[in-house]
Amino acid sequence: MAPLPASAHLPATTPPPAAVSLSGRAVAPLNVRPFFENKARAFWALQAVGWSGYLVLHGVSAISSGVSLQTAIPVVINTIVGYCITLLLSTLYGSYRRLPRVAGVLLTIATLSIATLLYAVLDAFAFSFIRMVPSINLPAVLVYLFLDFTVLAGWSALYFGINFFLIVEAQMDQMQHLTTQASSAQLAMLRYQLNPHFLFNTLNSISTLVLLKQTERANAMLSRLSSFLRYTLANEPTAHVTVAQEVETLKLYLEIEKMRFEDRLRPEFDIDPRAERARLPSLLLQPLVENAIKYAVTPQEEGAEICIRVRLTGETVQIEVADTGPGPKERPAAPSLSTGVGLTNIRERLTQAYGPEGRLDTRARPTGGFSVEIEIPYQLDDVKREFA
Repeated sequence: MAPLPASAHLPATTPPPAAVSLSGRAVAPLNVRPFFENKARAFWALQAVGWSGYLVLHGVSAISSGVSLQTAIPVVINTIVGYCITLLLSTLYGSYRRLPRVAGVLLTIATLSIATLLYAVLDAFAFSFIRMVPSINLPAVLVYLFLDFTVLAGWSALYFGINFFLIVEAQMDQMQHLTTQASSAQLAMLRYQLNPHFLFNTLNSISTLVLLKQTERANAMLSRLSSFLRYTLANEPTAHVTVAQEVETLKLYLEIEKMRFEDRLRPEFDIDPRAERARLPSLLLQPLVENAIKYAVTPQEEGAEICIRVRLTGETVQIEVADTGPGPKERPAAPSLSTGVGLTNIRERLTQAYGPEGRLDTRARPTGGFSVEIEIPYQLDDVKREFA
């Protein structure tokens, strides 16, 4: 028997995306529904397999009483009639799903009762015709009524069970898709906060240079600013880039800031070559470097050093942005009005991108200064290519 409805009565499903391990390798997704992707094929396959099994089991039971036409033909007729009735039931059940729930339930019960009675009468008629009995035997009808009700009720239960399973799975897929869309929108919003924030500070610096009639430096800063913005526009707001790409972006940003602070700004990069291919959200580190410039380089006449370190430890990428400024005592507890973004933005981006596997900590350095440490899972830059 095949409890699966026809294709027109089943909810549409889409194959789930392939899973990817933390190391970047493609992992075959756990999908229990590939058989149901083609609804029409699945329906006819289940009908054929189910009723063929029913014929075999019923036939074995009949053969135990002796092989003859009087035992074989009723079994075949019973199977064919049941197959045809369940085809009709699948169409009727599917149409009932568009009705109000109470009306659909009542019609389903009534349809099952009528189908059971029809099935029993046809079986009893076939039994009487094969055995040359002039009239339908009432006790035989009652026996067939019980047996056929069991068969059709079981078929109906499987029909609604598979439908319910597919509907729940479709709703779960839809919820997961909506959750992913919401997460992507949140990531995009957090990334979009950075561009006007950085642009505001840089244009203030350019304006100052223009007022001081330092046009060459202002022109150079504008040129580098255009290169930096070109990079931000070229990347999707939710895209992940490699550590090497993020470092190059930081260097471009620091070139812009070097125009303002000259020798007072002393950047240093300590990048583990093994971690250069690790992926992280684009422009994740730029606000940290900008905060270090604001709170470490700006308030000190001698400026400060800013060190960006990246290390690979097992399956974790450890990133540190440290400075030699006055330390956390000079830093406000809440974001300043000039930025509106900062550590809170980065924490939210890490949460959206990695969940509990993304961590951000801040601490005062023993030798003076301030340090921000980030831990993210190690992901390769060629995940898509490996999956392909």
